Amino acid sequence: MASHSRGTTGPPDDKAEAGSARALDDGDRIDRTIFDQILEMDDGDPTQEFSKGLVYDFLEQAEATFTNMDKSLADRDLEQLSHLGHFLKGSSATLGLTKVKDECEKIQNFGSHRNATGSKAEPDDDVCLDCIRSTLVVVKREYGEVEKTLRAYYHDA
Repeated sequence: MASHSRGTTGPPDDKAEAGSARALDDGDRIDRTIFDQILEMDDGDPTQEFSKGLVYDFLEQAEATFTNMDKSLADRDLEQLSHLGHFLKGSSATLGLTKVKDECEKIQNFGSHRNATGSKAEPDDDVCLDCIRSTLVVVKREYGEVEKTLRAYYHDA
């Protein structure tokens, strides 16, 4: 019988496990320790329905959140932008999406009239909105990269 890999029926063998880990290797965009903990919840299910469901729910959630961020940016709603940044920061952290989480934290801070790290007040709305605008470009790019990686991992690229 041929070696099993992710997405086939039957338990994956060690070579398939190693191959899938390499397939997910995306530099420092995905924290493997955290993501491996999510994968452990599949409990040997070769279809990986549990982890795939979490990931795909996040992808849908992120797309909707980006749409809401764009609207809130157009409306100059810093409070809502902070809330949305916080929300997406938490869900991306749960999956170990490090760079997405980091950029969302900056949006949260700017929306709260703080600098990128949250260590200093920034009272100027226009400065905060400009910082969010540029950070939103970065977070969408980072999201696009991890989305491609995750879809490829689950063989849906």
